[in-house]
Parts: sequence; structure tokens; C-alpha cells
Amino acid sequence: MTDLSLENARTSASDEAVVDISDVMQKMAEHKGCGTEGGDGKASCGSSGGPEDMPAEIWEKVKNHPCYSEEAHHHYARMHVAVAPACNIQCNYCNRKYDCANESRPGVVSERLTPEQASKKVLAVASTIPQMTVLGIAGPGDPLANPKQTFETFRLISEVAPDIKLCLSTNGLALPDWVDEIAKYKVDHVTITINMIDPEVGQHIYPWVFWENKRLTGYEAAKILTERQMLGLEMLTERGILAKINSVMIPGVNDKHLVEVNKAVKSRGAFLHNIMPLISAPEHGTVFGLNGQRGPSAQELKALQDECEGDMNMMRHCRQCRADAVGLLGEDRSEEFTTDKIMEMEVNYDSEGRKAYQQAVEAERQAKVEAKKGELDGLEAAGDIKLLVAVATKGHGIINEHFGHAKEFQIYELSSSGAKFVGHRRVDLYCQGGYGEEDALDTITRAINDCHAVFVAKIGGCPKAELAEAGIEPVDQYAHDYIEKSALAWFKEYLAKVASGEVTHEQRGDAAIRQGALLNAG
Repeated sequence: MTDLSLENARTSASDEAVVDISDVMQKMAEHKGCGTEGGDGKASCGSSGGPEDMPAEIWEKVKNHPCYSEEAHHHYARMHVAVAPACNIQCNYCNRKYDCANESRPGVVSERLTPEQASKKVLAVASTIPQMTVLGIAGPGDPLANPKQTFETFRLISEVAPDIKLCLSTNGLALPDWVDEIAKYKVDHVTITINMIDPEVGQHIYPWVFWENKRLTGYEAAKILTERQMLGLEMLTERGILAKINSVMIPGVNDKHLVEVNKAVKSRGAFLHNIMPLISAPEHGTVFGLNGQRGPSAQELKALQDECEGDMNMMRHCRQCRADAVGLLGEDRSEEFTTDKIMEMEVNYDSEGRKAYQQAVEAERQAKVEAKKGELDGLEAAGDIKLLVAVATKGHGIINEHFGHAKEFQIYELSSSGAKFVGHRRVDLYCQGGYGEEDALDTITRAINDCHAVFVAKIGGCPKAELAEAGIEPVDQYAHDYIEKSALAWFKEYLAKVASGEVTHEQRGDAAIRQGALLNAG
């Protein structure tokens, strides 16, 4: 770096030192393609960015990483291997003892793997799912509290499948000690969960941390944790390693404070910020779940993300995955690849075949981008009108899911600027055993209550009528067409109806973020 150490630069109280570290971080961020200044005061990179927004070497790192690129998540898959059981901190929103095969939640796994088993599983998945481009280690504990297993797994995979991107997720407590090892194994993507920068806030989130062979609690524990997180982030930035920050939004605890967290991580070169809703269902057995701490509503979450986006690009497509998730974001195929099954598989890793498949995916992706361009003209008629729509999709950026088979809906905001992905809503299946479940329809309506329309490949007459009665327009005339192109075409028709007086535009109400929805049912 410079003669000024990262630690001294971060803690110095002099004005000159503060200026120095800001300049250093800006240069680091610009080198990564994520400057701390840019259009509208935000970084020129992020989940919605394209090749024109960042240097070529950065685009190569993110273009097919489904977590670091919103566009990529429609086309590419990831997998997590559960090789890291131990954790060095305790979070009030975490319970790693709970497991349900149908539950998507960080820290949850059905079985733990050795590095050798994990390597075999990666090859099996990559041979079966050619669009699987990323291998992550995210638990069920903390990868850097299990360094031997974590780095041995990375070593084995890099030897047999060098085309797969490597990444890890960490709470950051041990991060400064392992940055050199992370760089050694060419782990280009690191996610740090940072929920506070003020120990006064942090002591209400973290009961304890285990640091230097001692268990620390309260303010002292939170202070050590935030110092280590900030130092680790700075060290990653210095080495050109992309860092994504995960933050859990906990209403009444850190929701207002996350604006300051956003500014702090941006100034230290973070590539992307992901603000996630608290999962606090009582049946999960977490401290927050048992004491009645609520999670945010859909509009509360979006409002905070919108506020922080003024300073930095936000990740909106996170699914808060299990620590053994496999497949596209929003799906989990881990049951196809249990240890018993993969040990019986005869794996033929065809790197050239995978490359050819991914080239075809890129062609499809470009076709989608070109299709959207034709619908951007005429949107100036929207003026200040903004609205949300829900989309049922199985991936590839296409409206290709039956309403009754949808396990989640992707949410887009339509405005004069175009179509913008802003999130997703998990739901229970409407069609179960060949019939419609009315209780499920009620939960679906609540989950997309803030949307003006829902786009589906097909929908039955009964749910179609009930959605319309609830003020949500069912749209099935764009089946198997591109999402953004179709949504914009519908939006222009809507604007024409508003202009003619046929429709009076009104904002919709709030919506519920559904916790514990079934992902593999049916």
C-alpha cells in the first residue's frame, strides 16, 4: 500500500490522515472498477452494471457470477459446499442447528462434507449443470474459522476445475489473518456480513465473539468485530479482490444505522452492498425469532435500499441461500447431489462442453438486452409515475412459469428510466396435487400486494379473477417472451390508459415478506 499502514490509516485522528486514507481508498476502488464517486454520487459498478460500466478485467470477474451481477443471475448457477462447521461469533438471527430440506436460510445444511467429498460434488454438479460457474463456501459456520477445510477445498477444486470461480462468505472477524491465503488461491470474490459500525448497535446483534482464545461479550465484542471487518475490507480492496457486503435489516435495531454502514463500506472500496431482510420466524429457534423481533415489510426494505443506492449500487436479487445450495438463485437442487449419490456417480468433467454451453448462454443474454432496447422509446410519458410488477419465471430472463407453479415472484420497478429489478418474493405454491390452494392464494396476494400487475406464462380462471378483484392485473399475453421487454410494452399501454383517463394511477399498499416459504414442494 503506502508507508501509512492500513491500521494506522484507519484509526488516525488527524485530518491529514483522514484525507490520505480517503484518497487511497478512492484509488483502490477505481482500480477495481468501483469508484467511490461517480454519476449521482454512487459507484460505477454493481449488480446492474454491464461491460460499459467497468474495466474489462472487472467485467470478466462478474459477468457470469450470479451474486455479483443481477443480469447474470437469470442465466448462471452457483453452488455452496458445507465444509466449515465451526463459527467464531454468535448472531441473534442465526441458529445453525435447525435444518429443513425445504427451507432457504443462511447456515442451514443437510450434511457436512470433507474437502475431498466437496471436490467430487463440485465436479458432479458442474458436469450436470454446465451453467454452474461459481463455487462458494458459506458455512454452515464461518469459512475462516475453519481455514484448513476451506483452503484445502479451494486447492482441490482449482486443480480439477480451474474454470470455476471461487468465493467465500465470512463474518470478517478472522479475515485480516487470511487475506494473503485468499489471494494465493485466486478467490476473487469475498462476501462480508457487516451489520454495524457502531459497537453500541452491535452489542444488540452479537451476544459474543471468540477472539484470541477468549470469549468477549457486549460492547467489547462488537468493537473488536467491527474493527476487524473494516481492516479486512481495506486489505481486500488493496489486493483487488471484489468484496460484497451483506447486511441484515433489523427494524428498530440497525435499520437506520445501515445508512452509515453503507457509507463506511463504500469508502473502503466495497464492490456491492446487499441489504437483506431479517428472517425471524419463531420456529427457527433464533434469539430474535423467540423474542418476537419482527422483520421488515417489503416497502421498508425497498425504501432503505433506495436510500443507500444514492451512495452505492445495491444487490437486490439475493435469496439468502442455504450453505449447501445448488442451482440458479431461487432454486435448490442439492437433493440431487447428496453424498451417497455423488459417490456413485461416474463424473466426466467436460470443460470444453461447459465453455460451449456458456457461449450459447451469452448469445441468449445479448438477445435479451437487444430486445429491451426497442421498448425504451416513449417512456418519457411516464413522468413521475413509478410502479411495481411481479413476474413468474424459471430463469433465463423469460416469463416462463405458470402462476400456480411459482415458488417466488421477481419484482420489477417500471418508470421513465425503464425496467429495474428490485427484489423477489417467496410464496407457497398455489397448485398442490392438481388443485388450487385458496390459503396459498391469500399469501401470494399479500406478498405482491404492492404490485400493479403479475406476469405469468399461464393462469387459471379462479386465481385470475381473485387477483383482479384485489387490484393486481394478471398478464399472460407475454408468455415465453423476455421479461423487461414485455414489462415495458405493458407499461406503455398502461401509461396510454392513464393519459386517456381510462385508468387513474394510484400507488399500491405495502406487501409482506414471506418467511419460511416452501422451495421444493410439489
